[in-house]
Amino acid sequence: MYTIIINPALDITVALTTLIILSSIFIIVLILLLINNRRNAFFFQERPGLKDKIFKVIKFKTMNDKKGSNGDLLTDKERLTTLRTFIRKASLDQLPQLINVLKGI
Repeated sequence: MYTIIINPALDITVALTTLIILSSIFIIVLILLLINNRRNAFFFQERPGLKDKIFKVIKFKTMNDKKGSNGDLLTDKERLTTLRTFIRKASLDQLPQLINVLKGI
């Protein structure tokens, strides 16, 4: 009963409450990254979850897509700005994962 009813209800309640409380920070980071990235503020990646079921992780995109003269992506250090480094150090890039919790993943 706990894993079927109580645990999912608790997960959704905590995720929704946290998202509401941190919504102003979420929106500020979103706007800053939209301006900084000039496109998409989110990063999606497929990962295996429970029982190897594939799901998409959603995070704030903290690296740009700049490429070198040979067409390969630049190193991680070269693709991060001061803003993006701060977002990572403060773990603000993880905030959108609350959406995954609300989706039941």
